[in-house]
Amino acid sequence: MSMRQICVEQYAKLPLLVDSTTCSGKTYIVTGANVGLGLETARHLVCGSASRVILAVRNTTAGKTAKSDIERSTGRKGVVEVWHLDLASSTSVEAFAAKAEKEIQRLDGVVENAGVWLDHWTEAEGVETTMLVNVINTLFLGVLMMPQLMNSARKYTVKPRLVFLVSALGFQAGARKELNKGGSSNIFKSLNNQNQQNIDQRYALTKLVEMYGVRAFADAYPTEKTDVTINMVAPGICTTGLGRDTRTLMRAGQGVIRMVFARSAEEGSRTVLHALFTQEDTHGKHLSGCLVKEFWIQPWMTDAEGQRTQKQIWKELVAMMEKKQPGCVPMIS
Repeated sequence: MSMRQICVEQYAKLPLLVDSTTCSGKTYIVTGANVGLGLETARHLVCGSASRVILAVRNTTAGKTAKSDIERSTGRKGVVEVWHLDLASSTSVEAFAAKAEKEIQRLDGVVENAGVWLDHWTEAEGVETTMLVNVINTLFLGVLMMPQLMNSARKYTVKPRLVFLVSALGFQAGARKELNKGGSSNIFKSLNNQNQQNIDQRYALTKLVEMYGVRAFADAYPTEKTDVTINMVAPGICTTGLGRDTRTLMRAGQGVIRMVFARSAEEGSRTVLHALFTQEDTHGKHLSGCLVKEFWIQPWMTDAEGQRTQKQIWKELVAMMEKKQPGCVPMIS
């Protein structure tokens, strides 16, 4: 993106697409909802008269603090619930989905906001943590929640949404260069090589891989057959806790950028609400600034080579998910 595009995007006035009745009787799940965009999204849903808003968080103590903050600011109690979810653990993801199946009768939307930005190599379940959290288990959770979203669509005659938060950083040349190191097969295995990866590009890389994955996910679950809209939104540069675990120099650089360009977390959350509530058909599309911006998807992502990459990424993701929970990815399309 050019500097002009960044300025136009960041300084645009964003509409608030939720009023006091928008969410009446509805249930939502927001991951990473104890701070930043997730917290402000959840707050707006509660203000919109949602009947249940589930904060899916790794740190339940922080989640309870967020719950109290939402209740204090909205004056509504008995709406917000705090559930544990650790995206660095596939077991936690499965447990969360199983609990949702058991305890939620109606599900109108899932916002996959949680993510990490690390600048040091760590692993969980044998996989670099950023890739595991931002891509593999994020998509795994989405797949596991789809049956409940589909059932709600049919039972209540509604159009549920599954929203993934991505980033325009994934379009940068550095992310593409890192992805190319994965080759044409065994991409995730190749990208799990610490000696070959530039850790400073890791977050951008995971957001690129996530975008490929979400687009393939949407193709595999067409809304005409599921009644569920799957989309992705880039909220822009926002003042949130993302990157708080990076080294001092990187945090300082991010701080300068945010000082000049950043939206508040509340403003950024409006882009998420747009993804949840816009009336336009957004299935599989890229959203930003409360608009459909499919033209942001780079030509190299949609040409023949890009399509092969997308299919391979999805193939490998499905294999990993099926290994964890056989039969979790039905053939819908």
